[in-house]
Amino acid sequence: MSKQPQKITGTWQDDPAHFRNANVSRRGFLTVGALCGVGSLNLADMFRLQHAQADLKTYDKFPATAKSVIHIYLPGGMAHQESFDPKPFAPIEYRGEMKQVQTKISGELFGETLVATAGVADKLCVVRSMTHGEAAHERGTHNMYTGYRPSPALQFPSIGSVVSLQYGPRNNLPTYVCIPGMPNEFAGSGYLSSAFSPFSLGSDPAQGGFKVKDLNLPTGIDDSRFTTRKNVLAAVNDYFAKKEKSDDLAAMDTFYDRAYSLISSPAAREAFNIEAEPAPVRDEYGRGTAGARMLLARRLVQSGVRLVNLTFGGWDMHGQIIQGFKNQMPEFDKAFSTLITDLERTGLLKETLVMVSSEFGRTPKINGTAGRDHWPKVFSVVLAGGGIKGGKIFGSSNSTASEPEEEAIGPQDLFTTVYHCLGINADQEMMAPGDRPIEIIDGGAVRKELLA
Repeated sequence: MSKQPQKITGTWQDDPAHFRNANVSRRGFLTVGALCGVGSLNLADMFRLQHAQADLKTYDKFPATAKSVIHIYLPGGMAHQESFDPKPFAPIEYRGEMKQVQTKISGELFGETLVATAGVADKLCVVRSMTHGEAAHERGTHNMYTGYRPSPALQFPSIGSVVSLQYGPRNNLPTYVCIPGMPNEFAGSGYLSSAFSPFSLGSDPAQGGFKVKDLNLPTGIDDSRFTTRKNVLAAVNDYFAKKEKSDDLAAMDTFYDRAYSLISSPAAREAFNIEAEPAPVRDEYGRGTAGARMLLARRLVQSGVRLVNLTFGGWDMHGQIIQGFKNQMPEFDKAFSTLITDLERTGLLKETLVMVSSEFGRTPKINGTAGRDHWPKVFSVVLAGGGIKGGKIFGSSNSTASEPEEEAIGPQDLFTTVYHCLGINADQEMMAPGDRPIEIIDGGAVRKELLA
């Protein structure tokens, strides 16, 4: 029996072009300024668009083992040889000059700058056999945000946008948040409505006095004036509702109520308030960029955000790779190991899937400038929590880390498995422009060996 494509009912299906092409800003989800400005409907439009999600007809849902995802992306292509897949017995021109450290997984080593992470390896699943064929940064990034190879005909949605479509907001918080901002064009909603784009903070939580400006009233708009404008809007909506007797107007009023509730919610504001964390916890994560971003990610999933994407560092190390790792990896190591420990002690690790990825790995041989070049044939991804098996090394690369030796896995299988943990059947079809049904992931399989 052929599968029936998953379609969206109601206003999306009635007017798909309007929903796909609506000009909603990708920058914000909580644009207070738009609400308070005369005649501005951006936030309400966004909620109206997101209303389409409520009418999704889903099928074959899996029992979810993960309620949220923290995707930690290391842009530039992190070398697997100096991090999660060292080759201590390879010739020096392959293994490089960095040493290794023993992990909590018997007999398994990480690179020397991952000392703290080695201490939580029993909570991790390290995939050493990731592979795809895209050696350009943009194309590799597309793979690792969408689970699809790039296409000249279609922009595919990121995993965060798919999760937004499938589940919508929880606890009056954005479904999908990027820290500190949308990192690349492939982190967006693709062919889906821009209603499912990420909420970007607009500033870095590592900065002193960090605030999310879209959660604060604009200058000159106090709580009294904010409430007055809300009441005026309600009166206008009531007038037109009585005149028109329109379901759309009633729905718009509901969307505005949701928007105002979100903006005025102390709980929503508090989720982003990293300053509320005790000083010892902040010190444990580290006061640098990686620590602040990962700590905020924990606060957000704890409060109800379904998918947090954060980036850290620059890993395109064509030269001086040892110094590059020694400059950046200790900060990541401290923050990441603390994130895993913190999620576990707060009981969140069981329901939060953490993924560390990069667009590709680096060449097997050290080049003439003491670095490594682009290499998509094999690289490493790290998973933890949310139904993933801990203390596991999945797959392997060969003796020179140049290609997979066992259990090769591509982005399709990786993303299908992550969706499975979220309770989403990746075989479901979404409607692309031209009413074309396209699977969430085409041809992927759940890799049960990764599951707890």
